Amino acid sequence: MKKLDTSSESAIAHSEMKRCVPWIYYVIFFAVLNESLFNVSTPSIAQQFDLDAAGVSWVITIFFIVFGLGMAIFGRLADLYSVKKLITIGIILYSVGSILGFVLQAWYPAVILSRAIQGAGGSAIPALVFVMVARFFTQEERGKLFGMITSTVSFAIGIGPVLGGYVAGALHWSFLFLVSLPVLVAIPFFRRLLPNEPRRPGRLDILGAALLGLVVSMLIVYTTKVQLIYLLVSIIALGIFIVHIRRVKEPFVDPSLFTNRKYRNALIIGFLIFGTVISVMFVIPLMLSNIYHLGTESIGIIMFPGAISAVIFGKVAGHLTVKKGSHFVVYLGLFCIALSLLLQSSLIGLWVWFIGMVLILMYIGLSLSQTALAESVTQTLPPQQIGVGMGFFNMIVTISGAIVTAVVAKAMEQKLFAFPLHPMISNADAYLYGNLILFLSIVITVSGVLYYVTFNLQTDRQPKPTTNE
Repeated sequence: MKKLDTSSESAIAHSEMKRCVPWIYYVIFFAVLNESLFNVSTPSIAQQFDLDAAGVSWVITIFFIVFGLGMAIFGRLADLYSVKKLITIGIILYSVGSILGFVLQAWYPAVILSRAIQGAGGSAIPALVFVMVARFFTQEERGKLFGMITSTVSFAIGIGPVLGGYVAGALHWSFLFLVSLPVLVAIPFFRRLLPNEPRRPGRLDILGAALLGLVVSMLIVYTTKVQLIYLLVSIIALGIFIVHIRRVKEPFVDPSLFTNRKYRNALIIGFLIFGTVISVMFVIPLMLSNIYHLGTESIGIIMFPGAISAVIFGKVAGHLTVKKGSHFVVYLGLFCIALSLLLQSSLIGLWVWFIGMVLILMYIGLSLSQTALAESVTQTLPPQQIGVGMGFFNMIVTISGAIVTAVVAKAMEQKLFAFPLHPMISNADAYLYGNLILFLSIVITVSGVLYYVTFNLQTDRQPKPTTNE
């Protein structure tokens, strides 16, 4: 009889988790939205506080640093504490940062601090959402959920500049802090629907987290300032971090994670894919402005259909991952991204809506590849490492956007690609953009080759068994 009761309780708990699904999509939209919401408003912020480009860039950079590191920290905490408690803390912290930023908008240091608090709180949401999906849902359900989560993330990143430009133009850039506050609505639903998990043994390696934070922050600062001292500090901190996690009893990141070849290569692949797409989203508005002489609103209209397509095809990606396997969907996604970039690089100077149409293909490819790659990563991890493993993966993917974009921006500043190369481009003003985007299509191709080398097609239909706790 006891066995029957346990089975009944498990069925009820699983039913409750299914009711959480809409709220999962809801909160991750508002969390990821802030990655790109402030991008188009940096000129207004710079003008108000009389800042140069390096100074105002910290509005964006500090969020990426704390957001990326926070995902790794919350991923580790999810292996120790209840997801219900952690996501409540994260949402409240995210909202506190939003309110402080709006109230203290006249003091630039407070704006930076508020963005950091937003990043710390917001990082809990994607980190814990991935843990929820991996821990509480079945293999078939995970593929579909990852699809919709990826589409929501892609849509949020794509719609961020459009929404940010509209709000800042109609009101004031400080109102962008308030855009995230609706996330508070989700707290009572998570409190009621998520299971009460017991505290598991273990502790957080604070020194390890601090060292990793130093590595990440100094690396991102180096990519923006290109001063060797920052790179040197990052390398030294990385060395100390590696020694530390090998010696401490309960390290922040289990060194055995990096002995897992598939997981290790998946980090590189995720970095290349997401970093490339985010950098393209940085390059395209500049190209549309300089080559086509479009304003902010027109640029948003050109890019908007792509963001919408991510929502539609994220669900398709989830179904395809379940039906065809994650490897097939990753290859299909990478093919779409590479083809989109190849077409973008070839169409510069022609009718502007050609660019808008091929951008749709890039967003579709991102939805497909990110959905299936997330499923591939969960299959490489044992249940006890899912929290920290997915947290670290999400951190790497997030900071890739900041690092690759900074590298691309520096390449554009130095005009490294401003020479005749692409056979389809004859306009000298378009050399820089065409060659750069062509190079990024090669990066995507390399990531596809690395994926093929890393993952064996024969294991695609036979994922490692997981337990639904």
